[in-house]
Amino acid sequence: MDFRADLHMHSYFSDGTNSPEELLHLAKEKNLSAISITDHDTIDAYDDNLFEIAKKLNIRLIIGSEISSQLFNTTVHILAYGIDLHSKNFKKFLKELWEKRRDRNIKILEKLLIKNIDISEKDLIEYCKKTNISKTVIGRVHIAKLMIEKGYVKTINEAFDEFIKDDGPCFVMGDRFTPKEVIDQIHMAKAKAVLAHPNIIKKSKVIDALLEHDFDGIEVYYSKLYPMHEKKWLKIAQKKNLIATGGSDFHGSVKPFITIGCSWVDEETFNKIII
Repeated sequence: MDFRADLHMHSYFSDGTNSPEELLHLAKEKNLSAISITDHDTIDAYDDNLFEIAKKLNIRLIIGSEISSQLFNTTVHILAYGIDLHSKNFKKFLKELWEKRRDRNIKILEKLLIKNIDISEKDLIEYCKKTNISKTVIGRVHIAKLMIEKGYVKTINEAFDEFIKDDGPCFVMGDRFTPKEVIDQIHMAKAKAVLAHPNIIKKSKVIDALLEHDFDGIEVYYSKLYPMHEKKWLKIAQKKNLIATGGSDFHGSVKPFITIGCSWVDEETFNKIII
């Protein structure tokens, strides 16, 4: 059996719908050899029990997270691989990220109230706990789901398109760290920093600036990206001497059109990341 590693997926500790344990079993069903659960701004998915399950299923598990940053008013996601779970500094950094995310949520809710959409922070937290849709990180997807629950919109797409999408009437960028600050924190936690899904970033000015940063890798193989686009990013990775990583960005039922393992890397690439 060929070695395949899906290094980008989300559990219900951020905006996915599956537990970390379920992700391992889904990976086994897809004959994956290794995975990384890369929840947004948290590493809470990882505990001793998860590693025991991974061992029983013969799946290699690398600790990961997808960290939000901002450059030129553009959101930039950075994947961290091989994080030291015992790093006090990194845990402090994640706490600061959580506080920034909470402030952003409150500002989004304030803008929604102006549009006669009445959702309090307490409502949001209680809804997430009650429905078990997020155990740690709360963001726009969860706000959208509560908007559906309260009857303000019918679908997640409607919530985003009409209100909270980037540059939407209720969108808030929020206060975020710069990519350099995030990369420095990742390296201090003895982990590798990878530029996530660069194909999503449309501003060439942002890409050019990012490629001058001290990344270890770039996400070349992503979800259902066309091979012609993968070739573009592979060429850039090779030119910059960066590890060409990849993953599905699986979220479960939130994005049912993306399946776990639809994008992956081989053992040689995986070994470059864990060294």
